[in-house]
Amino acid sequence: MAEYTRIEVANTMSETGMVPLFYHPDIELGKQVLKACYDGGARLLEFTARGDFAFEVFSALNKYALAELPGMIMGVGSITDAAAASLFIQMGANFIVTPSLREDIAITCNRRKIMYAPGCGSLTEINRAEELGVEVIKLFPGSTYGPGFVKAIKGPQPWTSIMPTGGVSTDPENLKGWFGAGVTCVGMGSQLISKAVLANKDYTGLTQKVKETLALIKEIRNT
Repeated sequence: MAEYTRIEVANTMSETGMVPLFYHPDIELGKQVLKACYDGGARLLEFTARGDFAFEVFSALNKYALAELPGMIMGVGSITDAAAASLFIQMGANFIVTPSLREDIAITCNRRKIMYAPGCGSLTEINRAEELGVEVIKLFPGSTYGPGFVKAIKGPQPWTSIMPTGGVSTDPENLKGWFGAGVTCVGMGSQLISKAVLANKDYTGLTQKVKETLALIKEIRNT
């Protein structure tokens, strides 16, 4: 059962402004990455369940977060069907993220009051997602649309909360573009948790990078 309500998850997304994305089959490495993000100030992590037996890895990481990292909200991404969503919800996933809008997954999440963030790429998809109860829209792939798309959507629909994923980096100008356009938060994967970080097990460097990125987001929002 989820530890956090859908509203708590959405509020944390809005408050911190960033959701790190991560997948690796090694549980112990995953714990180190999770702790490094937590120590840097991140309070959300989307585990992108792309590999075989990913559910076993997520289960172990979520149990670790619950026991050792108070306030860390674990969710699951790269979900493509309602059965998989249900499986991860049984393992305590606090939010579900998908590459595209899936109404069957929205229904599954709504039954359990789990936050659902579907990937959308048009105003029609965004409107349908919101009709299905979605709090935060995942704009995916963000690199295809850019901040201009967000600004155009926020004009007629200022209530829409958008989280671009893909095409988001730690570069100040990139973040200024997105937050200047009005995004609620950003999803950041390899631009934050890079292959080099994982290969070198540079967890101290990752903690510092997370800390710097969160501080930069806060600074941009306050200007």
